[in-house]
Amino acid sequence: MTVVASREAVQAERMPEPPRPGIRRRRRSPGASPWWALVFLGPTAVGIAAFYLWPTVRTLLISFTKSGPFGGSEWVGIDNYARLFQDPELLGALRNTALYTVIALIGIPLAVAIAALLNTTGLKGRSAYRTLYFIPVVTMPAAIALVWRMIYNGDYGVLNAALGAVGIDGRSWLTDPNTALVAIAVVGIWAGLGTNIVIFLAGLQGIPDTIMEAADLDGAGPVRKFFSITIPLLSPSIFFVSVISVIGALQVFDLVYMMLGRSNPAMPNTRTVVYLFYEAGFLDNDRGYAAAVAFLLLLIILVLTIVQFRLQKKWVHYE
Repeated sequence: MTVVASREAVQAERMPEPPRPGIRRRRRSPGASPWWALVFLGPTAVGIAAFYLWPTVRTLLISFTKSGPFGGSEWVGIDNYARLFQDPELLGALRNTALYTVIALIGIPLAVAIAALLNTTGLKGRSAYRTLYFIPVVTMPAAIALVWRMIYNGDYGVLNAALGAVGIDGRSWLTDPNTALVAIAVVGIWAGLGTNIVIFLAGLQGIPDTIMEAADLDGAGPVRKFFSITIPLLSPSIFFVSVISVIGALQVFDLVYMMLGRSNPAMPNTRTVVYLFYEAGFLDNDRGYAAAVAFLLLLIILVLTIVQFRLQKKWVHYE
């Protein structure tokens, strides 16, 4: 009897305790291992490290070196940065880039206005208008530059012909230092308008109809609803477009490169920071100095983006 009782006691100790009423035991899922997260995040992390982080680190290292005429490089410390801040062309490039960025931001309110019109209920041909505005986005930059060079041509350009028809004398828009940068910025606004309109249309369609109906009941007119309801609720989209527009404008190069030439008399008034990087790295083969220019541009973009994110707390309204 004693042996049987002891065996029953041992079995009772081995048996799991019955669940108490009201208490659920969490069963660990067989797939809840942290290794699965690494499996899914691994390819993305490797891609970011290989194509973003390592090139950034490599550019920083190259900026402290000087390339030889037949290859190779030597460590020169901060000589490239000291030379960069003493370069008179840098100040002009920064000024031109800042001016281009300010002009490019005019495309944001223009895109908001066009998106609001395209979002009007009962508008005929809405899909056709959207397609027409988006065509420049999918057009090759070389084709855009070629067409606009013909439009701006001072001898047979369409723009001068249209101005001459109303009694206004035209000019050579791309060789005049006073108009070249503005002319290129207009092309940049036109080329990026489709993307901004699509983003704003998505934001407008996300505004609840009940808010507009309540505003109608209160007697608000179209203008009051646009500035008091539409713009505040669209502010997250406006903030997003402003960030990507500033980043894109600070990196402008293709339009300047394809619409102008090195011998263009307007080049000193249109040379941007990226074009300065191109001249140093690919024409002068000074990779260390070009890397210093690129890293300076990276810091400028980083600072401006941080400022934008700090300021958005004051004017962006999230639901």
